[in-house]
Amino acid sequence: MENAIAHRVFSFEGVPLRTVEEDGKIWFCAKDIATALEYNLDGGMKKYFAHVPEIWKGGKRISTPGGAQNMLCLSEQGVYFFLGRSDKPKALPYQMWVAGEVVPSIMERGMYATPTKIEDILANPDAFIEALQAYKLEKAKREAIEAEKFALEAKAEEDRPKVMFAEAVSTSKSSILIGSLAKILRQNGVDTGPIKLFEWMRQHGYLTAQRGENWNMPTQKSLDMKLFEVRESITTNPDGTTMLHFTTKVTGKGQEYFINLFKNQEETL
Repeated sequence: MENAIAHRVFSFEGVPLRTVEEDGKIWFCAKDIATALEYNLDGGMKKYFAHVPEIWKGGKRISTPGGAQNMLCLSEQGVYFFLGRSDKPKALPYQMWVAGEVVPSIMERGMYATPTKIEDILANPDAFIEALQAYKLEKAKREAIEAEKFALEAKAEEDRPKVMFAEAVSTSKSSILIGSLAKILRQNGVDTGPIKLFEWMRQHGYLTAQRGENWNMPTQKSLDMKLFEVRESITTNPDGTTMLHFTTKVTGKGQEYFINLFKNQEETL
C-alpha cells in the first residue's frame, strides 16, 4: 500500500508541481520546485534542500510516467522555508503563487483522489457516493473541532469574572493597600493603576477629595459600608518628637466589593 495518496498537479509558468496528501497533510514535490526555480539538477538536487529541517521534508510516493516513485517532498512549512532562503529570482513569485493559489485551491477542494479513484468514480456512481460520504464525515469532524474550540473560548471568557472574584476571595483575608487592589484589577483585565484608581475613588465618593490632612481618607459612606479601614502608625523624629501617620487600606469586604463592581464591567475607569 502506498504511503501517500496522489492529489493534484499544478502548473507554474508551464512547470508542473505535484502534490500528495498523507494523514491530512499536503506535501510538495521538491524536484518540481527546483525545476521551476531553474536550479541545475545535473549533479543531483538533494544538496539544495539539505538545509530544510528534517521534520519538513521526507520521501513520498509520487506519480511519474514510469509509475509511482519515492521522491523527496516538502511540507508547506518546508516549501516556505526553502523559498525564503533561495537566491533565485523566481523564489518570491513562486512562494506567492503557492501561498495565494495552490494551498487555497487544495483547501477549497476538500477531498483527495488518485487517478485510479477518479476512474472508479466515473465508472461507478457508488464510488462517487462513497467519496462524498467520506468528505462529509471529514467536514463534520473539522466543524466539530472548531465548535469545541469556540465553546472552550466562550467558556473561558464567561469564567473570567469568576477568576477575578476568586482572586478577590484569596486576598480578602486581610486588608491591602489601594495600590495592591489596583494591581489585582489590572491583572484581571481592568485598565487601571494606583493613581487612576485613587482618582476614580475620589470622584465616586469613596475617598475624600478635599486636599488637606484628610486627603485620600475614606468618606463616611465607605466607612459605613466597611470598605476601608484606617491604620495608624507612629514615627519618631531625630529630635525625639513623634508623628502620627494614617494609611487607608481596603478591607476584605472592600476587595470583594470593588472587584465584583468591575468584573462584569458595570463600572469603567
